[in-house]
Amino acid sequence: MKDKNLTCKTGLKKNIINKEVFEREITLCRKLYQENKGKCGWGKCDQCGVVPLLIKLYKGLLLEDPVQIKRAKEDVFGSP
Repeated sequence: MKDKNLTCKTGLKKNIINKEVFEREITLCRKLYQENKGKCGWGKCDQCGVVPLLIKLYKGLLLEDPVQIKRAKEDVFGSP
């Protein structure tokens, strides 16, 4: 049974996905970003939540601050 007191901040676990899956998906995002100039099949990269989600599932780190999200995406895609 789930603990009703867990939140995203208190209930996060690392390695929900393994490093191989994380790297593969980040690489796919980077490739689509470069090939499609900031767009992929899901929409516009600047509005997408895939990178923060992958970081949450792999590193157990919740990115909510827009500045943190922007920095994470710049790490993946490079500075604009």
